[in-house]
Amino acid sequence: MIEFDKQLLLTVNGSDSLFIDGLAMTLTKAATWIPLYVSLFYMVLRNNDKAMKVLLILACAGLCVFFAGSLDDMIVKPLVARWRPTHDPEIGALVDTVNDYRGGNYGFFSAHASNTFSIAIFFSLLVRNRLLTGFLIFWSLVNCWTRMYLGVHYPGDILVGLLWGATVGTAMWAFHQRVSKRWISERTFVSAKYTSAGYRIVDTYVVIGVLILTFIYALIRAYFF
Repeated sequence: MIEFDKQLLLTVNGSDSLFIDGLAMTLTKAATWIPLYVSLFYMVLRNNDKAMKVLLILACAGLCVFFAGSLDDMIVKPLVARWRPTHDPEIGALVDTVNDYRGGNYGFFSAHASNTFSIAIFFSLLVRNRLLTGFLIFWSLVNCWTRMYLGVHYPGDILVGLLWGATVGTAMWAFHQRVSKRWISERTFVSAKYTSAGYRIVDTYVVIGVLILTFIYALIRAYFF
């Protein structure tokens, strides 16, 4: 399985296209997605009328990042100590890099995959809108692709990251539901203007629009890479 993982990585890693190199580098940067996080915050503010509700959601999202990514970086990667492809003595010389970007020494499992997927799953379960869910999952998978394209994660690192991210995102949503039932009175929305969870559909379009504009920005930036 380890050998298959390495061969699969070499299959999807790199290309002869400067445009795709630039696209992957732009999409993999955390700063690129700041507008997305702002739009999610905006959606939460618009659809929760009490500070307690907003703080609970922000706390759960923060815990997603902590459990999905921070614990991985602080504990799992040093303990497992699996080389990133770019540092692997066996295939490191075969891995294509972009601007000599190689990441840290260890790569199991992918914090990019677990972080983004935990956020995608948490907000998908929270808001309950199929279109938003599709875009958020696509956003996470795009981030996963950039990590393999740039040669800093094996497919196995990505798969485990996605599984852990899904677990964390679901757990944080379940925690949110349990706490909100104790502190916050539930309201039922039956309207074409709202999701089943009570979020205004027009506000989900804001998040989707920001995602689309961010992808367009990445394409333009890649053109000048």
